[in-house]
Amino acid sequence: MRNYTQFYIDGAWVDPTTPNTAEVINPATEEVSGTISLGSIADVDKAVAAARRAFATYGESTVAERLELLEAIQAEYLKREEELGLAILEEMGAPRALATGFHTLLGKGHLGTAIEVLREFKFEEQRGPTLIRKEPIGVCGLITPWNWPMNQTCVKIFPALAAGCTMILKPPQLAPYSAQILAEIIHDAGVPAGVFNMIQGKGSEIGAALSKHEDVDMISFTGSEAVGVQIQKDAADTVKRVGLELGGKSAWIVLDDASLAGNVAGATAGMMGNSGQTCSAGSRLLVPSSRLDEVKKIAAEAADGVTVGDPNGNFAMGPVVSKSQYNDIQRYIQIGLDEGAELIAGGLGRPEGLDKGWYVKPTVFVTTNDKVIAREEIFGPVLVIIGYDDVDDAIAIANDSNFGLGGYVSGEDAELARNVARKLRTGAIWVNGGFDFHAPFGGYKRSGNGREWGEYGFHEYLEVKSIIG
Repeated sequence: MRNYTQFYIDGAWVDPTTPNTAEVINPATEEVSGTISLGSIADVDKAVAAARRAFATYGESTVAERLELLEAIQAEYLKREEELGLAILEEMGAPRALATGFHTLLGKGHLGTAIEVLREFKFEEQRGPTLIRKEPIGVCGLITPWNWPMNQTCVKIFPALAAGCTMILKPPQLAPYSAQILAEIIHDAGVPAGVFNMIQGKGSEIGAALSKHEDVDMISFTGSEAVGVQIQKDAADTVKRVGLELGGKSAWIVLDDASLAGNVAGATAGMMGNSGQTCSAGSRLLVPSSRLDEVKKIAAEAADGVTVGDPNGNFAMGPVVSKSQYNDIQRYIQIGLDEGAELIAGGLGRPEGLDKGWYVKPTVFVTTNDKVIAREEIFGPVLVIIGYDDVDDAIAIANDSNFGLGGYVSGEDAELARNVARKLRTGAIWVNGGFDFHAPFGGYKRSGNGREWGEYGFHEYLEVKSIIG
């Protein structure tokens, strides 16, 4: 049992202003795994005041000083990397290999990338008679989701620290453990008091208080579209900057060539990774209509081959994060059935042999792009396959979405694949795989605004000043 009932404010672990605890449920067992405190507006006020005081000094710190801090955090992170992974396994049910592997690797990667970028970043640049300065925006409220805890937290904290900002982190209530350990890591690395603060609690209370607070200069939020819209409204009265990374319904276009079978199998299995709880997941698989029968067989076999079970075991997929999430996914599967979509794998209920825990069957439908399951973000292991007539039709279907966060193009003709990617209205497109911590990540349309990752992530936390003459 974990017992995390203190917040990190002004360089110390402190009790909440008003005691208020909540249980955390292990999604694999449905049993209580620990307790956290839920903060209040009074706690937010304390943390913001500490961050504002600290900004007076930290905002003037040198690049060398900030590099020293980030490198100290890096050393502490490496000491506790496995512990972070095991916390992620427990809080959100990610399989051990994934939790102690890619989940923690992402946090480590964003930290290392922030160090790389900071070493070369130009905070001043002379252009003709004008000196252009990039200065830290100030006090930042960072609100993060539960689905990739280290990725979404570290991609905000470390660029903000590198830029010279101070901050208050509001971690997800459903997955609070890894953020608690990360706060301990940052403290042990010697972060100056008030530069980094963390308050656990409900997004509707802590997130709203940060968004409305007059002494918070920026909000960076990753999560649902509905909450992102509310944050913008809450922040409007103080005209603060708001960076949003929201939902997605990303298309994965498989081109018509000899590599189709492998690409379909890979896309199907990939959709099931992290139990489908990835904002940029390729949840719409676009394939040539002329080969749909072949695709259905391949995709069904790939989905049926995804093993589901105890995160501590050797399984590809664990549970989804909560009962609420499970019920929502089941609702969408029922909608797909009611809409007349063709179910070729999975379906309602838990996988056979799993009667406890929030486990979902890897599910695949064949449908059209006008159906609810093809238009709304399900955020679970549910893939929809849609046929296209030609490449132009595939592009049109991919772009026919309210979202524009991620995209994928797979095919043997790399130049054709890249030309298709150029025409997609979405923020990040993976062509035949690949990975880059320096690639900017963010959304078009209702998937948000601003960019994270690499150098572009720094700009989110900087103001631009012109000194002319």
